[in-house]
Amino acid sequence: MHAPHRPPRHPHAWLPLLLLSQLLVAGIWWRWGWGVGLPSMLATHALAWWGVLAPGAALYGPVLARLPTQDREVWLTIDDGPSEDTAAILDLLDAHGAKATFFLVGDRAAARPELAREIARRGHGIGNHSATHPQAWFWALGPGRMLREIEDAQRQLTAIAGRAPRWFRSVVGHTNPFVHAPLRRAGLARVAWSARGFDAVQGDVDKVVSAIERDLAPGAIVLLHEGAPHGRNVEMIGRLLQRLDALDYRATLPDGDRG
Repeated sequence: MHAPHRPPRHPHAWLPLLLLSQLLVAGIWWRWGWGVGLPSMLATHALAWWGVLAPGAALYGPVLARLPTQDREVWLTIDDGPSEDTAAILDLLDAHGAKATFFLVGDRAAARPELAREIARRGHGIGNHSATHPQAWFWALGPGRMLREIEDAQRQLTAIAGRAPRWFRSVVGHTNPFVHAPLRRAGLARVAWSARGFDAVQGDVDKVVSAIERDLAPGAIVLLHEGAPHGRNVEMIGRLLQRLDALDYRATLPDGDRG
């Protein structure tokens, strides 16, 4: 399955565009007054926030949200591990002949290195999901902290798995303007998703799987989680794999991630 791997080439291109937009707003305000100037300013600020909060927004840098294929293939991506669920999820994937990419948190992988190595040994992909998973504040991290979150995780995961991750997923999907410079340095491409069931917070297996199934299509990138407080992620992934088999979808990895 081909997936365009596109690390950012111009991670600071947003800055002159932002400055230009605010100069235009200032000119509009001066020429037509606050009645036009204020809505113009709010519109530019809303666009900037959309670029941060919308997981598939490419305002600040490239992002992959769907794979360019017409084959009945999907890319399963599992966030937030390693966890107590990892071993059971690996067994389920093996039982269904499915592959997945695990977007691991660096500190959690360092605490459970045997699980991270087992993911790689069984032929699955490992992606970078930050070093500490600062869920509440990732959207607001400055350039120094953002660099540490991404580069520390990259070093940790490379040392444990023996292979550098190629893909990055932002925490909670939020991507502020400071994400892409570290991605360029590390050769990482950002991945979003096109199918999700909110399985990190929703404990109803049927609702989660039904929501994902509604968005399935050739090339779908499916967002899944492990280790959620409701304790039902393993059951959800097992049920989803059954549905994929019934619908004749194959869960596979992008070409460059296949062992």
